[in-house]
Amino acid sequence: MAQTEPNLDHGVSWFLLPSYWAKMVVALIAFLCFANSYDGDFVFDDSEAIINNKDLRAETPLGDLWHHDFWGSKLSSNTSHKSYRPLTVLTFRINYLFAGGFYPVGFHVINIILHCTISVLMVDVFSILLGGLQFSNKGRRLNLAPKTSLLAALLFAVHPVHTECVAGIVGRADLLCALFFLLSFLGYCKAFRESKEGHNFSVFWVLVSVMLGAIAMLCKEQGITILGLNAVFDALVINKLNVLELIQKLLHKDKSLENAGLLRKGLLFRITLLMSGGATILYIRWRIMGTGPPAFTEVDNPASFADSLFVRAINYNYYYSLNAWLLLCPWWLCFDWSMGCIPLIKSVGDWRIIALAALWFCLIGLICQALCSEDSHKRRILTLGLGFLIIPFLPASNLFFRVGFVVAERVIYLPSIGYCILFTYGFSLLSKQAKKKKILAVAVLGILLINVMRCALRSSQWRSEEQLFRSALSVCPLNAKVHYNVGKNLADKGNQSAAIKYYREAVRLNPKYVHAMNNLGNILKERNELQEAEELLSLAVQIQPDFAAAWMNLGIVQNSLRRFEEAEQSYWTAIKHRKKYPDCYYNLGRLYADLNRHIDALNAWRNATVLKPEHSLAWNNMIILLDNTGNLAQAEAVGREALELIPNDHSLMFSLANVLGKSQKYKESEALFLKAIKANPNAASYHGNLAVLYHRWGNLDLAKKHYEVSLKLDPMAPGTKENYNLLRRKLEQLQKKGGA
Repeated sequence: MAQTEPNLDHGVSWFLLPSYWAKMVVALIAFLCFANSYDGDFVFDDSEAIINNKDLRAETPLGDLWHHDFWGSKLSSNTSHKSYRPLTVLTFRINYLFAGGFYPVGFHVINIILHCTISVLMVDVFSILLGGLQFSNKGRRLNLAPKTSLLAALLFAVHPVHTECVAGIVGRADLLCALFFLLSFLGYCKAFRESKEGHNFSVFWVLVSVMLGAIAMLCKEQGITILGLNAVFDALVINKLNVLELIQKLLHKDKSLENAGLLRKGLLFRITLLMSGGATILYIRWRIMGTGPPAFTEVDNPASFADSLFVRAINYNYYYSLNAWLLLCPWWLCFDWSMGCIPLIKSVGDWRIIALAALWFCLIGLICQALCSEDSHKRRILTLGLGFLIIPFLPASNLFFRVGFVVAERVIYLPSIGYCILFTYGFSLLSKQAKKKKILAVAVLGILLINVMRCALRSSQWRSEEQLFRSALSVCPLNAKVHYNVGKNLADKGNQSAAIKYYREAVRLNPKYVHAMNNLGNILKERNELQEAEELLSLAVQIQPDFAAAWMNLGIVQNSLRRFEEAEQSYWTAIKHRKKYPDCYYNLGRLYADLNRHIDALNAWRNATVLKPEHSLAWNNMIILLDNTGNLAQAEAVGREALELIPNDHSLMFSLANVLGKSQKYKESEALFLKAIKANPNAASYHGNLAVLYHRWGNLDLAKKHYEVSLKLDPMAPGTKENYNLLRRKLEQLQKKGGA
């Protein structure tokens, strides 16, 4: 299959390397860009998709992965995100299995390897897209554009907008999708290895391409778009279809359509195979999804909730222009672009309309050249560039269904292929016309170097949540979620004063941000600023009546204010909206204990332990309450049951040791006290109560030793000093008797 085409490399001042070395260089540079992310933490969405995702754990049957969404929820649930990516979750599970737990290094290393592999494959992909599909007599594919394919692959490998996919572990979905997306394309190209003008082709490889497209979609939804791109490639490259000529003949009902290439042998059959495969995949996906599309909120994608069709259209197009700008100038990058980061355009007087005009001016210009140029080589490259730029972006465009974001850097991982084609083609045209070609090459080399440094910087920001969230403050200062996440990170580190500042700003930017209100209310509750805490939490449940966590926290505040009936009502409302809520049952038990409703308290704590068997606080409170009310046998039984479930919990050992001591089971009590002390040697109460046990048991020397350790750790320990003084007097009396 050999055709004579203009050589895109002709006149281009760039490196010419053998295929093997070109791929090695691309892999090495791709690795250098993101290598410093290898030991980063789990950040942002990683918590929900990995740490809190039960589908990664061995106890979850593998079959459940095919019925759950990306976050581990049942697809049939109305609250499901509907992101169906079982193969991506399976790779997370394998990571977890081999690492023996949630250790992020292994997860990050796989992401880096995937990006390097994809970048290497891009050398072959770009050689086809830029140089055409041609084979030698021995069936070996020829690279007719080695210089420009290397440049395009380097541009792809070092693009900073890819940082979220590579340095963020959740980006694994985009990487796996891209890998099988490219393999599907290369597989489709193999169908024509022994073909002449598309007359002979391998049905096997066409079907393999469809299967790989299905696998890509099982990694992320965008993968299905490769089937459309394969059809475009077939029409333009294999069948050399002239789209404008075809449209003209259709409009004039020209009978010579066969000569236009549309009915050329095999094209319609292959497109039928692709369309049938795509339709089957989409139907199966729809059946698995079970219910309708996911329910997103206005803060996720405000433009999609606008009443006016004009406002929706204007803002969607503005979002497209922002995505285009991120490809052209990837300097302002942010982990989240929602929650007011990009205010809505509501009138034509908004200066941002210029961005829309610029976008469509460029697109229309490129489309006109792609359709109307007399140069078939130019038409082919521009159409393929626009196809790879636009078609993979369609699922994120809001055109077919509402998406749950405004702008997301991860979704332009695949569309960046189209950008790299157009950039490289533009560079080739300039090189042919430029007198000082080396200056142009140095400029492009400078762009690559700047991008490498930007990737390294951005990767370092993705290493920890603190750096990631703070980096967004300058990019999206109006984004309430950015301030919320900075505040949450500070609160987790114990810096409550600073956290309050950011939570207040989040609420100011978005007065309906119930999660920020809930977290701020929690901090104020802990600081005993109960009045404001109650106001915030009451407002949160008023805005979102089914917000179970806010109802529970409101109950805790009301309990602290000694408004017990209201607190009880708030707890039960929380449980109504989240039936399996062990922490709420635990707090309800504390309320009943304060009211001396002991049976109700025990029942509430028992519910907490049924829902969450490792709920140490609920077990402890049951043991202590039974101990305090003289039910030692029952307290002992509960304590033993708890330790069977949580054998290494030193607080449970301590509580059960106290019960056993009172039951005069001194030896067993002593063993548990010593085990608890070994686990937590600096707990003054552990030493103090062990001293009491020895005191009762008559082992006075050991009692004295542990009283002294307890007082050293906590000189103000209640009762310990008095008991120690009693022991000293007793020892003195014994010494006097012995001396007499």
